[in-house]
Amino acid sequence: MLGIPYLVFYRVTVEWLLCIELPWNTQIGPALRLFHGMGLVINDQTIIGRNVVLRHNTTIGVKETLPFGTQAAPIIGDDVDIGVHVIILGPIRVGNGARIGAGSVVVENTSAGAAVVTNPARMTHLAATLEIKHA
Repeated sequence: MLGIPYLVFYRVTVEWLLCIELPWNTQIGPALRLFHGMGLVINDQTIIGRNVVLRHNTTIGVKETLPFGTQAAPIIGDDVDIGVHVIILGPIRVGNGARIGAGSVVVENTSAGAAVVTNPARMTHLAATLEIKHA
């Protein structure tokens, strides 16, 4: 009974005032950072690792509801950096240390350390991306 006022306060403050849909029961590792969280929507079945960065207008959710009402949401690894306007959908895994570029739509697994860019998302190796910047 004592938790009900807290849940109401949480929903009003976080969802209505801050415009962040981050359900209280989502599994989130330590050191999650939200940069300009407005428009952030995360499915409650999503699992987010530690040291993850999320930016505004990002959606992490499911493509469809499975039999018996279950949902298959993404699993985000540790040390993942997710850019603005990113959509991550379905029963996929985003590998540790991955970088998801702004505006990407991710519907397939990404490997650890990958850089994912464009729409539809295309996976590149992070080291190759860094070499292009320095060239």
